[in-house]
Amino acid sequence: MPNVKTFEEEKVPETNDVQKSMKGMIELSKCKIIFPTSFGYFDPHVLKVAEKYPEVMFLHCGGLYDEKKHPKNVGSYFGYIDECEYLSGIIAGYATKSKKLGFVAAKGIPQVKRNINAFALGAQSVDPKIEVLVIFTNDWSNSVKEAEAANNLISAGVDVITCHVDSPKVIVETAEGRGIKVCGYHASQATLAPKGYLTGAEWNWEKVYTDYVTMLQEGKKVPNLVRGGLKEKVVKMSPYTDQVSPEARKAADAVKAQFEAGTFVIFKGPLFDNMGKEVIPAGKEYVQTAIELEGMDYLVKGVVGR
Repeated sequence: MPNVKTFEEEKVPETNDVQKSMKGMIELSKCKIIFPTSFGYFDPHVLKVAEKYPEVMFLHCGGLYDEKKHPKNVGSYFGYIDECEYLSGIIAGYATKSKKLGFVAAKGIPQVKRNINAFALGAQSVDPKIEVLVIFTNDWSNSVKEAEAANNLISAGVDVITCHVDSPKVIVETAEGRGIKVCGYHASQATLAPKGYLTGAEWNWEKVYTDYVTMLQEGKKVPNLVRGGLKEKVVKMSPYTDQVSPEARKAADAVKAQFEAGTFVIFKGPLFDNMGKEVIPAGKEYVQTAIELEGMDYLVKGVVGR
């Protein structure tokens, strides 16, 4: 595996609380399968506990399992939600009049940058002149910072906004209150913005967990690495509202069909970052399973922010 820093390897608090919690589930509740879903705790916490309890299966949301170095009783699962971000970008690209889109981002980790870049590339497929203005709050959940970021972006001329934070509620309601369009994240927030909601990128976790339960009930071996996008139904789009034009629906649905067929590639060359450096050369494509995407450390051309 190339020496890339993945988003699971970012620094986490130096605490053993998560390890104590997992040990309690095993020793007190006699759990045989544990889903430790907290961001960033795959390495070292999950791996350390897994080594002590080889009879227990640990399935972590987001961790990048490597069969060459990780215990066999560890697995990870996640989704290619950047596919939905690309489609949201297309919808936003058709909706914007100012050619300025906004993105409120939590932390500057590769997965967040991947979503920002996909959103920007989707919008730029409609109009290459579209810019995406980004503000990082550096917190997964901070309603004050999120409201400030959203208001600052709107004041800068943004007329469609989206985000990658724990709860989009504040950003969606701020957009609605300021009279601009918005794309959601995690789940549909259409009821929070009846006048401005367009669509959004959603997780379809019920599909993932149902698949795990079915495999266990049937006595099948649980895979160590589970990834999937629109094709595998791990992610999905929020239904389009009546704010989305027929032209925008047609364009987004055409690309969605390619995602579902496994034929559309988001990140391909020539691709430049917003500092002018070529990050993917001409003729090169990074499909969703490419390890290089797990360590994305740039923002693409047209994204304003660092």
